[in-house]
Amino acid sequence: MSTIYDVARLAGVSPKTVSRVLNADGPVGEKTRQAVERAMRDLGYVRSNAARMMRAQKSGIVGLITGAISTKNQPSTQQGLPDLHIVQGIQRGLEPSGMTVMIADTGGRQDRVPHLIDTFLSHRVEGLIYVAEYHQPVNLPPVPEDTPLVLANCYDDRGTPAVLPDDRRLQSDLVRRLIAAGHRRIAMLSLRVDMAAGRLRPLGYRDALAEAGLPYDARLVAHVDFDQPETGPQLLWDTIDRMMRLDGPPTVLCCGNDQMALMVYGILRSMGRMVPDEIGVAGFDNYRAIAETLYPPLTTVELPYNAMGVRAGERLLQLISGEGREDRSPTLVAGPVHWRASVNELRPGNVVTLTTPREDLK
Repeated sequence: MSTIYDVARLAGVSPKTVSRVLNADGPVGEKTRQAVERAMRDLGYVRSNAARMMRAQKSGIVGLITGAISTKNQPSTQQGLPDLHIVQGIQRGLEPSGMTVMIADTGGRQDRVPHLIDTFLSHRVEGLIYVAEYHQPVNLPPVPEDTPLVLANCYDDRGTPAVLPDDRRLQSDLVRRLIAAGHRRIAMLSLRVDMAAGRLRPLGYRDALAEAGLPYDARLVAHVDFDQPETGPQLLWDTIDRMMRLDGPPTVLCCGNDQMALMVYGILRSMGRMVPDEIGVAGFDNYRAIAETLYPPLTTVELPYNAMGVRAGERLLQLISGEGREDRSPTLVAGPVHWRASVNELRPGNVVTLTTPREDLK
């Protein structure tokens, strides 16, 4: 087990300085304090036998780190503040246990996370949950083995227990429903390839096509960085235009999320295309502020943020009880397809006819 001298050696300070940081009984510079705390985390240092005994006592507190409270860059009417919905689900998942959730916000600064973890540990939390704003990899500082950590909407290389959206299955379920409605030429406007969702959802798209015996056409798949204000709308317009000019154009466009679908509605209108009579549109997320207010209402699949939060809370309780600590596999959560009027059911005698775009609307 690491000692105060090991911490001092790693941090490049004297044991007395480490003692001052531990006991807060003397002046220590901020950079020095951070170096000592980082060394303690890296070594898994337990402050003392007394501290270890205190940690063994049940505090009834769970620490939750998120950026949901301070998030300002994504209006709730568009993005739905997914991390806030996850936090709400976590509270529901922990409620039966009687645990108190102590929430700390990053303020949009990842460099604050190590300090927040240390603060929670000093309050003897029984477990920690870290919530990310979208499905992504993270690299958090290590925590003591006796403090379970669960990642929500994110994952790491250490195999920390994680609760994630099942992006591949969600996309597959949506495309499978479109195929059941008679669609055979289904285009996919995916998110950026550097995003986990941008890599997983096209796999689900291909799964559904293969299951139905339909050929994969690479011309019907594109990764579009649509949310860049200067270039995104132009790239999205150009991508749709090229797809619509194919010999076998798509009968429905699957969008990377509902916000993209909102933009696609406008682009199709500018091209003189009618939704859903000439071309269908499907989204991803089921942000109801978009999906239910668009005309026609948007067919989409639900990203189950609330359910992910509940599962994260349940997973942490399991770990606190000592169960499932050997299981490193992520918990994948799926949601339903919401079929609305933005996609037609194609049946014999009900075939989409693509007209030539009106010149005045080009």
